[in-house]
Parts: sequence; C-alpha cells; structure tokens
Amino acid sequence: MTSDAATATSTTRTTPQSEGAEPEKEVPALGLGVSLPPADARPKTEGTFPYAADLWAEGLLWASMLRSPHPHARILSIDTTAAVAMPGVRAVVTHEDIPGDGSYGRRVVDRPVFASDLVRHHGEAIAAVAADHPDTARLAAAAIAVEYEVLEPVTDPEKAFAAEPLHPDGNLIRHIPLRYGDPDAVGEVIVEGLYRIGRQDPAPIGAEAGLAVPRPDGGVELYTASTDPHTDRDLAAACFGLDPERVKVVVTGVPGATGDREDPGFQIPLGLLALHTGCPVKLAATREESFFGHAHRHPTLLRYRHHADAEGRLVKVEAQILLDAGAYADFSSESLAAAVAFACGPYVVPHAFIEGWAVRTNNPPSGHVRGEGAMQVCAAYEGQMDKLAAKLGIDPVELRLRNALSTGDILPTSQTVTCPAPVAELLRELSDFPLPVLPKDDPEDDWLLPGGLEGAGEPGAVRRGVGYALGMVHMLGAEGADEVSTATVRVHDGVATVICAAVETGQGFTTLARQIVQETLGVEEVHVAAVDTDQPPAGPATHGRHTWVSGGAVERAAKMVRTQLLQPLAHKFGMSTELLQIADGKITSYDGVLSTTVTEAMDGKELWATAQCRPHPTEPLDEFGQGDAFVGLAFCAVRAVVDVDIELGSVRVVEMAVAQDVGRILNPSQLATRIEAGVTQGIGAALTENLRTARGLIRHPDLTGYALPTTLDAPDIHIVKLIEERDVVAPFGAKPASAVPVVTSPAAVASAVRAATGRPVNRLPIRPQAAVATPKS
Repeated sequence: MTSDAATATSTTRTTPQSEGAEPEKEVPALGLGVSLPPADARPKTEGTFPYAADLWAEGLLWASMLRSPHPHARILSIDTTAAVAMPGVRAVVTHEDIPGDGSYGRRVVDRPVFASDLVRHHGEAIAAVAADHPDTARLAAAAIAVEYEVLEPVTDPEKAFAAEPLHPDGNLIRHIPLRYGDPDAVGEVIVEGLYRIGRQDPAPIGAEAGLAVPRPDGGVELYTASTDPHTDRDLAAACFGLDPERVKVVVTGVPGATGDREDPGFQIPLGLLALHTGCPVKLAATREESFFGHAHRHPTLLRYRHHADAEGRLVKVEAQILLDAGAYADFSSESLAAAVAFACGPYVVPHAFIEGWAVRTNNPPSGHVRGEGAMQVCAAYEGQMDKLAAKLGIDPVELRLRNALSTGDILPTSQTVTCPAPVAELLRELSDFPLPVLPKDDPEDDWLLPGGLEGAGEPGAVRRGVGYALGMVHMLGAEGADEVSTATVRVHDGVATVICAAVETGQGFTTLARQIVQETLGVEEVHVAAVDTDQPPAGPATHGRHTWVSGGAVERAAKMVRTQLLQPLAHKFGMSTELLQIADGKITSYDGVLSTTVTEAMDGKELWATAQCRPHPTEPLDEFGQGDAFVGLAFCAVRAVVDVDIELGSVRVVEMAVAQDVGRILNPSQLATRIEAGVTQGIGAALTENLRTARGLIRHPDLTGYALPTTLDAPDIHIVKLIEERDVVAPFGAKPASAVPVVTSPAAVASAVRAATGRPVNRLPIRPQAAVATPKS
C-alpha cells in the first residue's frame, strides 16, 4: 500500500512517492500539499470520539420502530392499545400523529414517514414507540397489532412498466432517451451484452442513531449524524408542522458515510416522539433496522450493443439501462442521469443512442451511494470493450487507447470536455507498471489459493488473470443544481476558527479547511467549529462538493481576512498587499524591507470575514439527453490481477494498481487513504456485496449474510500515478478522490476474471458459477 513515510521538518517536508511517481518535491511544512493528520484521529482511535450512539440526556427515553414484515400489503387497521398500556411506555406515534400528508423526500416528496394505507417495501416504518427502557420500547413496538391484506409484490423492474401503479405518482420515475449522432451508423464489427448489477449496501460502520431534545419554545433539537443538516431540518420541520427556525439539527460524529446518512427516516420519528413526550428521546438502530431503513445502490439491468470499425475505433453505442429504484424516488432521477450520460465511458463515440429508465418496485429503496449510476454502466461498457478486443484480436489496452477521451472531445450529451482528461496517460502508466510475480505451483503454498488458508481446491486449478478498466464520475451536483456554500474565518490571539456547515464524513474536509487557513494566513492553530443549522447552509457531502464548494468558500473568507491583515502594513510601507507574502507565520515584503510575524501584525485585533463559493451553473438534460449538465469530470484507470480457481469458481484479488486524475494533491496521505478505501469498496461490489431479496423480502439483513470485504480480502493496492493537471475552474484545481476508484474497480476485477476463465462475467457481484471454466492444457 502507498504510505506516507516521510517526516516533516520545521520548514519543509518531502511528499510521499508511490511506484512510478515523479521525483520527490519540496513543499511547505504547513498548508496545502502536506499530510496534515486529522484533528480527530486520536480520539477516534482511542474510542473517545462522541458519536450519536454515545449521547445522553437527563430524563432520557428510548425509541423503537415497528416495521412491515411484508414488501407489499394494504394496511387494514393499526391497534396501539396494548403498546400504550405497557408500563414504561410514554408515547406511540403513527401516521395519524403527523400534520399534513406526512410525506417527505429530498428530490421528490413521495415517501411517508409512517405507512398509512399501503406498505410498499419490506421494513417500511409503521409506528414508533418511546419508553423508559430500550427493551420496553422494543416490546411495545412488537405489541402493536397491524392487520394486513398481503398483496402481490412487483419485484422485477421490467414488469413494473405494465404493473398496476405502486404509488400515486406511478411506477415510472424518469425516462431519458439520449440521441447523439446518426441513428443509421453501423460498424464493421458488432458486439452485444446483457449485464446485471446487484444491490450494494453502504454498510456503515456505525448503525444509525440520534437524540431528540424538546425545546422550551415548542421546537426540537435533533442530534444526528446528518450529512446534509439544513435539508434534514427543513424536511423534519415540515413533517412536524413547525417553522424551520424552531427545529435545529446538530451534527454529531459521523461514523463514515457513502450516502447512507442522507435519509431522515430515522430522524423524523425521533423528533415526533420528543415533541409528544416533552422528554429527550434516543434511537440506536440495530443492524437489521439499518439495512431496512437506509437506501442502497440501484440494482441495474443493462443491454448494450457496440459498433466499431476494423481497427477497433468505436462507431456507435446503443444501450438500454433500467434502474430499480425500489419503493420511492429518492436520488433515482440523478442516478439515471449519470448512468445515461456516462453510458459510453471515457471514450470518443461519434454516435450514441441510450434509453434509460428508473422505475418503482416493491424492492428495498435505492438512493445515493458513492458513484451512483456511473459504477453500473462502467461494469457494462468495460465488459463490452473486452468483448470487442477479443473479437478483433486486439490487445485490450491498445483498444482502449485508440478510443480514449481527451480534453476538447465531446460527450454524447453534447457537452465539451473542458477539464483535464488525461485518460490515455492514465492507462499507459498502468500498462507500464510491473505485474506481480507468479506464485510457485507448490501444494505447500496453500495460502495462495483463492479459498484462503483453509480453502479447498488445488493449486493446479488456479489461473491468473489481468484486467483493465477506465472510469469517470462527475463533480458536484448536476443538471442545474444550485451548488453554494458559505464559510466564516475568524482570527484572534494567533488562533483561527472556521465556521462552515460542511459535514466531515471521513472525506477530510475539516483537515482541508485547517490547511487552507494555514497556507493563506500563516496561522498554525486552526479549529473547525462543530456543525449545526444555526450556521448558513453548505449543502450535502456528495460528489466532492466540500473540497470544491466549501473549501472554496473557506479560501475566499481566509483571503479576505488576509487582506484585512496586510492592508495596514502595505499602507505603512507604501506598497500593495500583493507585494507581501505570508509563510511559516511570518510576513515579509518582496524586497526584504518588511519582516514581522502574523501575531505582531494582528496586535490583539480580531479579524473575520464571511464568503460564499458558487461554481458556474449547469443545465438539465433536454428531451434528447443533451445539455451541459456537469460542472466537471474526474477519471481513473485500474488494473486488477486475480487468481481464480476455475474448478470451484473462487476468486482472490492479488493486486490492484491505480492511476488517477486528481487535479492537485492537497493532502498526500489523506488522498492515498481515500483511493485505497474506494478500491476496497469496489472489490466488495465485484465479489461479495449483494443485499439479496426473495420476492421483495430482504434475506439476512445483517453483517453475516451481507459479506463485506475484510482486511483478509484487501489486496496490495499500488497507487501508480496521480496526475496533477489542475482544473482551472475548481478552487485549488483539485478533483474528488474516492468515488471514481469505486466506479472503476469492479469493472477491472470482472475484466481480470474474464481473462483468467474465458467466461463472459456479466453479473456483479461475480458468482462462483460464472468463474468456473474448463482447465487449460
């Protein structure tokens, strides 16, 4: 693994160097480009960091929720009499206790807080209970008697088009027919494929938890691991029948988030119970409730047809993409837009005709999970590229290089790629990187078997495969989303404070904010204030937003404070502020006449400034899937090396090599960690992670039935190349780091298994039967 082994000195440090990287370069001891450790690293490793599950309040009550055992049913009656009569029960709430229609939704208001007439998915919330003990709350929830008329669930998204409407808004959430180029164009060579992508769960380290505290003014405060607190506040206030000013969301420690923290379905019932009881109420979800309650990656069905000329250059791509949204819309419209727009991948395609649909079913709800939409199509179009290479007899790397996208090319949405797009360079770096050595064909080396130390099988049945994949993601929101963030920077007595409602989800924003202020103002001690909705909004923690938008707001505010600090000195010495520089806590002039410290220049004053950052606007895709829908793009190339037991179908990932377009390295150690985590999550999607359902019922909603990759499954991950070609429209020139390796890694693993077995491998996660092949002589 890439690691930061260099040691900082008092003035400069050396950046870490991964295999194949450029010569080391000197960077400042503070500020951007430094592997500044997270401020919360120590309390998290020591177990003292306060998460929502750790919170407590005087007079605390405990909450539990009743959830539907059926994926589709009509509710005939709900009887809470037995639950209310239980000793220790303080409140029971159902749909009848919610003002208005009791629905919420981040993009489409279509999801009830509590089901009233129909149950649309397994685990849908029916009621919530508050009691003086968690066991009492659970027993009371179980005592609520619900009479159901069980209905036939619609679980096949292809059948949803003709099925009876599952929701008043219908079964079709969105249809995007992308039309680009000549529909009559035909290539000399045609390959077709059908691909299926499973339901990956975010599987957070810590299950959902929260604390609701009633306020004297009749409002409520919610202490939760929210990643978009202002939207959560507004949704909750509407469900409570309160003005937003009377609801406050305070963000607690977030135990990791890749989209699973963005559903307020846990928070709203909690607040209702606090309002009904007048007491603080705490909810700590079980792992089963966590699987039931939050959104998952969209299961996707993809049909592809690629046309190419005899030299392997793409002529036309035709595709049909069907996203299973589950019971409610959530982020399905946005996920579909990404899937359709990136259906051809980072390749030049002169003609493209893509049909995309997102439909409602009675399956578990789907929503935002890192790389949504882009991951599913990447697995499919890279499978097509492997098929095309095999049919033409062209090396898979060479075929990809002949079609690689670059700056100035045009996407099938008619948007010109204006940002750096070093796709071919990324792939060349990977192809030049040495492959791992082959293990000895020795029965004593049984640890090399894909089954592990105790695995069955014989070394002679193991085949090695090498596969490549190219992926892309968009940055920030898309299709006209108003991206804006606000930040305040205060400096007093040599200490700086950053106030910004950008939530730290593990992506490293709080560390980045400290580095920005250190570099701009030369102040070493920088604190980032806790986040709540009394601060101006900063938006959700998705698509690299906070690196770009919130980081940009912090930089602008810090620069305004810098001007306030330097103007008196510049005026005194008869020069402009541009002729003064701040480094290592010192202010110096270009000619050396002025030299003082930041502390002396502050002279006990308090300086502060507030600023906003708003990127250039985008536009929705039109009726033919055309439009400048994205602010920017990021690219990645991954090479996977796998060993496959072709008799048993077991797969061991030996090595993952990554070359990535990062714009600018802001924190080398943090960047490497994000890439490695993204690759590992991608390996899970490729081999083990699939939240299985049977007729809409979630099977094994726990971490025994849902197989996450562990440290034993994580291979050597080599960051071969990080290309720093800055995006001029982005603050600092940086690009998001973690989503694009998640998108690309599953496709690379599938490509490697194809190479080892000769099988098509058209389903993720890869099932053992798909990796079984006839042994080669």
